[in-house]
Amino acid sequence: MTRRWVHLALAAATLAVLVWRLGAGPFLDGLRTVDGEALAAASGLAVLTTVCCAWRWRIVARGLGVDLPLGTAVAAYYRSLFLNVTLPGGVVGDVHRGFSHGRDTSDVGRGLRAVAWERSAGQLVQVVLTVAVLLVVPSPVRGVMPLVALALLAVAAGLAMAARVRPAAGRSGWTRLRNAAARDLRDALLARRAWAAIALASALVVAGHAATFLIAARSAGATAPPSQMLPLALLVMSAAALPNVGGWGPREGVTAWAFAAAGLGASLGVATAVVYGVMVFVASLPGAAVLVAAELGVPARWDGVPDV
Repeated sequence: MTRRWVHLALAAATLAVLVWRLGAGPFLDGLRTVDGEALAAASGLAVLTTVCCAWRWRIVARGLGVDLPLGTAVAAYYRSLFLNVTLPGGVVGDVHRGFSHGRDTSDVGRGLRAVAWERSAGQLVQVVLTVAVLLVVPSPVRGVMPLVALALLAVAAGLAMAARVRPAAGRSGWTRLRNAAARDLRDALLARRAWAAIALASALVVAGHAATFLIAARSAGATAPPSQMLPLALLVMSAAALPNVGGWGPREGVTAWAFAAAGLGASLGVATAVVYGVMVFVASLPGAAVLVAAELGVPARWDGVPDV
């Protein structure tokens, strides 16, 4: 509990420092520049990314032996996104999604594990793509990317070795945890029929989020070419995974720093982050409809999405 409050305090402090250094102007500029076309584009891209996320979740859950229809997964994922961007911490929706699915399938532990592995797989693919782009495209962090790439290769090698670990004898908690993790890696993420689909779905999600950020930057007034904006978008998306307050905090701080380091100005970075935050919130609103439907007893399913 204390750790969570520390994370929230740091996120709030980041926003406070930005207001102190830059004033409220960039935040207000961002709100003023949001338009209907940007919101419509964000909502359309969110359909693509949410379906891909739900597909990835379904693949992982199926690898763990849990049934999950794609339509149900899409509705639950929209609900999860809405909770993540409206509640502190940024992970409440994922915990709720895993718990709800586990309760529906009479195995809460497996439901939570499916969500944890699904999110981890998505983050790993995002990191790989981010490092690959930052290695070849000029950015404020290009100098340290070779070291990051080496660390990433070490992590990948560790995961591969962990998946090949044979079940160990013993009843200790550590032994059971290690055996379960190795089994999950083999069955849910690295299985022949799973890893390629998970990688493809995750790559499409990253592309959709990056496109949303580029639209937000254009709406805020950025005129830099996409080749300059893409590495900044990937940096900001990585920061968005840090503990936050309803999505706000680290994202704005990193965007201000990245834009300033790229010569675009910290104020424009904050305005872009605000536009992006508003776009993400509006795009998540179908999740609110899912919550209302659940309260009314309507089954949570996104009709029209074929199972794959």
